[in-house]
Amino acid sequence: MYPEVMLVPMREELTRAGVKEARTAAEVDAALAQPGTTMLVVNSVCGCAAGKMRPAVRLALQHGTLPTQAVTVFAGQDRDATEKARGYFGGHPPTSPAIAILRDGELVYLMQRSAIETSTAPAIAQELTRAFDAYCATTTA
Repeated sequence: MYPEVMLVPMREELTRAGVKEARTAAEVDAALAQPGTTMLVVNSVCGCAAGKMRPAVRLALQHGTLPTQAVTVFAGQDRDATEKARGYFGGHPPTSPAIAILRDGELVYLMQRSAIETSTAPAIAQELTRAFDAYCATTTA
């Protein structure tokens, strides 16, 4: 585990953009018990999180259609929270970073490290905004 002081900027990059941290398993469960859509970001110290994932999430959060809430866990640091979050990913292998969208606690979209590390921040943001439009738009009857 890294010293917490080293992680502060990596955590703040998302929290300044409005992403709420879940640092315990109970906080993950509480967030995902909320109705609506949740973007769940598995943050990481790796280079693809720094250069691609976090900037892409910040860009995507400027889109007109957004999830009801955005939550993040930090892999390798907040282990119980990360393990609990990954438990909602329906048997997909654990990777970090990763970005999921859940609707009422059920996984509807997952972007894993393999897609993040082979893309650019703007391309990831574009894919996230497409997913927001597909899974987070509210409809009226």
